[in-house]
Amino acid sequence: MPNLVLKTIEKRRSVRTFIDREIPPDDLLQVLQAANQAPSAHNRQSWRFVVVSGARKQELAALVSRRAGGFARSASALLRMAARSIASAPLVIGVVNTGELMQHGTDLMSLDGDAADFFRTMEIQSSAAAVENLLVAAASLGISSVWLGVLYLIKNEVLEFLEEPGGEFMAVVPVGYSDKEQRTPAKKLLEARVKFL
Repeated sequence: MPNLVLKTIEKRRSVRTFIDREIPPDDLLQVLQAANQAPSAHNRQSWRFVVVSGARKQELAALVSRRAGGFARSASALLRMAARSIASAPLVIGVVNTGELMQHGTDLMSLDGDAADFFRTMEIQSSAAAVENLLVAAASLGISSVWLGVLYLIKNEVLEFLEEPGGEFMAVVPVGYSDKEQRTPAKKLLEARVKFL
Protein backbone atom coordinates (compact mmCIF):
# COMPACT_ATOMS: atom_id res chain seq x y z
CA MET A 1 0.00 0.00 0.00
CA PRO A 2 1.48 3.43 -0.96
CA ASN A 3 2.36 5.93 1.74
CA LEU A 4 -0.41 8.56 1.71
CA VAL A 5 1.74 11.33 3.18
CA LEU A 6 4.39 10.88 0.49
CA LYS A 7 1.73 10.74 -2.23
CA THR A 8 0.20 13.98 -0.93
CA ILE A 9 3.58 15.72 -0.90
CA GLU A 10 4.21 14.54 -4.46
CA LYS A 11 0.84 15.73 -5.79
CA ARG A 12 0.79 19.12 -4.03
CA ARG A 13 0.97 22.07 -6.44
CA SER A 14 1.06 25.84 -6.10
CA VAL A 15 -2.31 27.00 -7.43
CA ARG A 16 -2.97 30.68 -8.15
CA THR A 17 -6.55 30.72 -9.45
CA PHE A 18 -9.57 29.20 -7.77
CA ILE A 19 -13.22 28.40 -8.44
CA ASP A 20 -16.06 30.00 -6.50
CA ARG A 21 -16.52 27.30 -3.87
CA GLU A 22 -16.34 27.71 -0.11
CA ILE A 23 -14.10 25.54 2.07
CA PRO A 24 -16.08 23.52 4.63
CA PRO A 25 -15.37 24.85 8.15
CA ASP A 26 -14.29 21.41 9.39
CA ASP A 27 -11.72 21.14 6.58
CA LEU A 28 -10.38 24.62 7.38
CA LEU A 29 -9.99 23.65 11.04
CA GLN A 30 -8.13 20.47 10.07
CA VAL A 31 -5.71 22.49 7.93
CA LEU A 32 -5.13 24.99 10.76
CA GLN A 33 -4.70 22.18 13.28
CA ALA A 34 -2.08 20.53 11.06
CA ALA A 35 -0.22 23.84 10.80
CA ASN A 36 -0.34 24.21 14.57
CA GLN A 37 1.16 20.72 15.01
CA ALA A 38 4.42 21.75 13.32
CA PRO A 39 7.68 21.37 15.24
CA SER A 40 8.93 24.61 16.77
CA ALA A 41 12.14 25.69 18.47
CA HIS A 42 11.88 25.38 22.27
CA ASN A 43 8.24 24.37 21.60
CA ARG A 44 7.34 28.08 21.67
CA GLN A 45 4.86 27.78 18.77
CA SER A 46 5.46 31.46 18.11
CA TRP A 47 3.08 31.80 15.19
CA ARG A 48 -0.37 33.19 14.64
CA PHE A 49 -2.76 32.22 11.85
CA VAL A 50 -5.07 34.96 10.59
CA VAL A 51 -7.98 33.78 8.42
CA VAL A 52 -9.25 36.47 6.05
CA SER A 53 -12.40 36.07 3.96
CA GLY A 54 -15.30 38.00 2.47
CA ALA A 55 -15.03 41.76 2.14
CA ARG A 56 -11.82 41.89 4.18
CA LYS A 57 -10.13 39.49 1.75
CA GLN A 58 -11.14 41.71 -1.16
CA GLU A 59 -9.70 44.70 0.71
CA LEU A 60 -6.40 42.82 1.05
CA ALA A 61 -6.40 42.07 -2.69
CA ALA A 62 -7.07 45.76 -3.42
CA LEU A 63 -4.23 46.81 -1.07
CA VAL A 64 -1.76 44.51 -2.83
CA SER A 65 -2.90 45.64 -6.28
CA ARG A 66 -2.69 49.31 -5.31
CA ARG A 67 0.83 48.94 -3.87
CA ALA A 68 2.04 47.04 -6.95
CA GLY A 69 2.23 50.30 -8.89
CA GLY A 70 5.09 51.55 -6.73
CA PHE A 71 7.51 48.81 -7.77
CA ALA A 72 9.64 48.03 -10.81
CA ARG A 73 7.98 46.07 -13.58
CA SER A 74 8.88 42.51 -12.52
CA ALA A 75 7.99 43.01 -8.84
CA SER A 76 4.83 44.88 -9.83
CA ALA A 77 3.74 41.98 -12.06
CA LEU A 78 4.28 39.47 -9.25
CA LEU A 79 2.31 41.61 -6.79
CA ARG A 80 -0.57 41.98 -9.27
CA MET A 81 -0.58 38.20 -9.76
CA ALA A 82 -0.67 37.77 -5.98
CA ALA A 83 -3.60 40.20 -5.76
CA ARG A 84 -5.53 38.14 -8.33
CA SER A 85 -4.83 34.94 -6.36
CA ILE A 86 -6.08 36.56 -3.15
CA ALA A 87 -9.21 37.86 -4.89
CA SER A 88 -10.12 34.50 -6.46
CA ALA A 89 -9.57 32.32 -3.36
CA PRO A 90 -12.46 31.82 -0.93
CA LEU A 91 -10.12 32.67 1.92
CA VAL A 92 -6.55 33.56 2.76
CA ILE A 93 -4.47 32.46 5.74
CA GLY A 94 -1.87 34.92 6.96
CA VAL A 95 0.96 33.50 9.05
CA VAL A 96 2.80 35.83 11.40
CA ASN A 97 5.75 35.29 13.71
CA THR A 98 4.79 36.65 17.11
CA GLY A 99 8.30 37.24 18.47
CA GLU A 100 7.66 34.99 21.49
CA LEU A 101 10.68 32.84 20.69
CA MET A 102 12.91 35.90 20.43
CA GLN A 103 11.58 37.09 23.79
CA HIS A 104 12.27 33.64 25.21
CA GLY A 105 15.83 33.94 23.92
CA THR A 106 16.19 37.31 25.64
CA ASP A 107 15.04 35.71 28.89
CA LEU A 108 17.61 32.93 28.49
CA MET A 109 20.61 35.05 27.58
CA SER A 110 21.74 38.49 26.59
CA LEU A 111 20.66 38.90 22.98
CA ASP A 112 22.92 40.95 20.81
CA GLY A 113 24.28 40.35 17.33
CA ASP A 114 24.50 36.65 16.50
CA ALA A 115 22.36 35.55 19.46
CA ALA A 116 19.44 37.73 18.34
CA ASP A 117 19.79 36.44 14.77
CA PHE A 118 19.92 32.89 16.12
CA PHE A 119 16.51 33.09 17.83
CA ARG A 120 14.96 35.09 14.97
CA THR A 121 16.13 32.46 12.48
CA MET A 122 14.73 29.66 14.64
CA GLU A 123 11.39 31.48 14.80
CA ILE A 124 11.33 31.80 10.99
CA GLN A 125 12.23 28.11 10.62
CA SER A 126 9.45 27.10 13.01
CA SER A 127 6.80 29.13 11.20
CA ALA A 128 8.02 27.85 7.83
CA ALA A 129 7.41 24.32 9.10
CA ALA A 130 3.88 25.37 10.09
CA VAL A 131 3.24 26.78 6.61
CA GLU A 132 4.48 23.57 4.98
CA ASN A 133 2.18 21.53 7.23
CA LEU A 134 -0.67 23.83 6.17
CA LEU A 135 0.09 23.34 2.46
CA VAL A 136 0.37 19.55 2.72
CA ALA A 137 -2.74 19.20 4.91
CA ALA A 138 -4.74 21.29 2.44
CA ALA A 139 -3.57 19.11 -0.46
CA SER A 140 -4.52 15.95 1.45
CA LEU A 141 -8.11 17.29 1.62
CA GLY A 142 -8.23 18.23 -2.07
CA ILE A 143 -7.73 21.92 -1.28
CA SER A 144 -5.30 23.94 -3.35
CA SER A 145 -3.02 26.70 -2.09
CA VAL A 146 -0.04 28.92 -2.86
CA TRP A 147 2.55 30.56 -0.60
CA LEU A 148 2.75 34.24 -1.67
CA GLY A 149 6.26 35.13 -0.60
CA VAL A 150 6.27 38.27 -2.78
CA LEU A 151 4.11 40.06 -0.22
CA TYR A 152 7.28 40.45 1.83
CA LEU A 153 7.83 43.53 -0.35
CA ILE A 154 4.92 45.21 1.45
CA LYS A 155 5.22 43.33 4.72
CA ASN A 156 4.53 46.28 7.02
CA GLU A 157 1.25 47.13 5.29
CA VAL A 158 0.25 43.46 5.29
CA LEU A 159 0.98 43.12 9.01
CA GLU A 160 -1.03 46.28 9.71
CA PHE A 161 -3.90 44.90 7.64
CA LEU A 162 -3.78 41.57 9.52
CA GLU A 163 -3.91 43.57 12.78
CA GLU A 164 -0.53 42.13 13.76
CA PRO A 165 1.75 45.21 13.59
CA GLY A 166 3.98 43.85 16.38
CA GLY A 167 4.62 40.57 14.57
CA GLU A 168 6.88 39.65 11.70
CA PHE A 169 5.64 38.71 8.24
CA MET A 170 5.93 35.03 7.34
CA ALA A 171 3.38 34.09 4.69
CA VAL A 172 0.08 34.82 3.02
CA VAL A 173 -1.55 31.65 1.67
CA PRO A 174 -4.69 31.78 -0.50
CA VAL A 175 -6.58 28.48 -0.23
CA GLY A 176 -9.47 27.09 -2.25
CA TYR A 177 -10.28 24.72 -5.07
CA SER A 178 -8.31 24.82 -8.31
CA ASP A 179 -10.04 26.01 -11.47
CA LYS A 180 -8.13 23.48 -13.60
CA GLU A 181 -6.04 20.32 -13.49
CA GLN A 182 -2.50 21.17 -12.44
CA ARG A 183 0.48 19.78 -14.33
CA THR A 184 3.48 18.43 -12.49
CA PRO A 185 6.29 21.00 -12.63
CA ALA A 186 9.70 19.76 -13.70
CA LYS A 187 11.89 18.99 -10.71
CA LYS A 188 15.65 18.78 -10.75
CA LEU A 189 17.06 15.31 -10.37
CA LEU A 190 17.57 14.28 -6.77
CA GLU A 191 21.14 13.25 -7.57
CA ALA A 192 21.92 16.89 -8.43
CA ARG A 193 20.64 18.10 -5.06
CA VAL A 194 21.96 15.48 -2.61
CA LYS A 195 25.48 14.95 -1.36
CA PHE A 196 26.51 12.07 0.87
CA LEU A 197 29.59 12.59 3.07
